[in-house]
Amino acid sequence: MATTRIPLMNLHAQYRELREEIRAAIDRLLEEQHFILGPPVESFEKQAAGYFGLPEAIGLASGSDALYLSLKAYGVGPGDEVVTTPFTFFATAGAIARSGARPLFVDIDPRTFNLDPERLSVCLEEKGRRAPAKMKAIIPVHLFGHPAEMSAILSLAREHGMKVIEDACQAIGATYRGKKAGTIGDCGCFSFFPSKNLGGYGDGGLLVTGDSDFAGLVRRLRVHGSDRKYHHVELGINSRLDALQAAVLAVKLPHLDRWNAARRERARCYQRLLSGIPDLTLPPHPEEEIDPVFHLYVIRSRRRDELASFLQRRGISTGVYYPVPLHLQPCFHELGYREGDFPEAEKAAREVLALPLFPELREEEQELVSRSIAEFFRGG
Repeated sequence: MATTRIPLMNLHAQYRELREEIRAAIDRLLEEQHFILGPPVESFEKQAAGYFGLPEAIGLASGSDALYLSLKAYGVGPGDEVVTTPFTFFATAGAIARSGARPLFVDIDPRTFNLDPERLSVCLEEKGRRAPAKMKAIIPVHLFGHPAEMSAILSLAREHGMKVIEDACQAIGATYRGKKAGTIGDCGCFSFFPSKNLGGYGDGGLLVTGDSDFAGLVRRLRVHGSDRKYHHVELGINSRLDALQAAVLAVKLPHLDRWNAARRERARCYQRLLSGIPDLTLPPHPEEEIDPVFHLYVIRSRRRDELASFLQRRGISTGVYYPVPLHLQPCFHELGYREGDFPEAEKAAREVLALPLFPELREEEQELVSRSIAEFFRGG
């Protein structure tokens, strides 16, 4: 097997840039001994709220918990249905199932990989005629950092009396019609998994909202439903953003927009280098009202597996996000979905391939990736 010459992502480069500042922040934390909530988390929450332009940002243990606690805080539970996409990371549907509700999948737009508003409209009309009271929320996912069509989704949600919980775990800093992803619906959920555009040094998550009462409920739910020590008014869980992660994220957040700009520039470079190659579909270009952040640069090919193997032999790392759509996961067998129910999601799962992309990626590395792909399709 070839030695890796170009990784899919490179966290070392980012750390080298911020090493001294991060180490100083961690040293302060060790000296102050504030490990659970307290000033480090409160300070980062205030910083994050300012970045999003919202009054409330709540640090949580993971993006998965942000999704779950948002559902719980909106009263979603057994017997309810929550609409989402079958083509995303498991945490989205997993949070729905963990709440006791049923995931109600709607197929994707093959161009953006996000919820298709037309299919969503059909689904809501059909379900609304049969059991409107069961439909409680929609969770659009801004997959790979590309914002979903939020205007259409919000309009449909309001028409059917549903909440909109944005899964923006891959899209921090992306904008839709001038608004940041996660600030458009009723609340937004983010992940600070290390590989995210804004990543910590372990798990971490955030929920943002403009509703202070809702935020207060989520803050209680993250500490076992407690409003004061040993007094529990709800059944919550333990889901606190670790103070160490808050200290690291506070150092990184001021650099996020610059890193995202670098990702966009590298995406433009790929677009230029890869355009015109047959049997290769590139991500959509940024549009006037939609500015993605390219958490991943995902191409499509009917020869995906062959291409991935070819690139691996040349030391170029790639990734498949995601090989099995959610409706076909074994744990959701009881939902009754079958192969063929969501053809666009199933086709995407067979064709998608993520190429190396990170802010420090050099143009000569992208040229090597692109030449290798072109060579593959020429029969090399």
